[in-house]
Amino acid sequence: MLPHISEVILSQVTRICFVCLGNIVRSPLAKALFIYQTQQAGVGQKYEVDSAGTADWFVGEPPDLRMRRVAARHGISHDGRARQFRPVDLDRFDWIVVMDEDNYDDLRLLEPTSKQMQKVHFLREFDPQGGPRVEVPDPYHDGVERFELVYEVIDRSVRGLLDRLEKTE
Repeated sequence: MLPHISEVILSQVTRICFVCLGNIVRSPLAKALFIYQTQQAGVGQKYEVDSAGTADWFVGEPPDLRMRRVAARHGISHDGRARQFRPVDLDRFDWIVVMDEDNYDDLRLLEPTSKQMQKVHFLREFDPQGGPRVEVPDPYHDGVERFELVYEVIDRSVRGLLDRLEKTE
């Protein structure tokens, strides 16, 4: 018996979750930029993208207004509501992309299997100016200039991630 067409399409979707601390600055921006880049490349249907925070402080709140303004200046709009990363997400996603060492450590506290931890990557692994375990700085307590810098870092990194994913397909 042949699989239903929707089963074939779903099996080809790569699921990615971007993770930061509160899910209001870095990870929702990474999600918005990744979606934008996949749409520009005509491959948006190949990806299911989400974002989450390791802390529950901002659950239900929209992304930080300062980052939304910076993104809007670049033609990117993003919205949504913050949510906390859950243990079930370790199985649900194919790629779990963290912003910094604290996010990585917080995921380890969920006691993932080694197979689940193989899915976890630092976003700046894919940044031509980054490298393994290089962090995306958190601009939450800084001025708008820092938000612009973080936007640029995430934009470069997301482009690198998409290039990597498309080359391995």
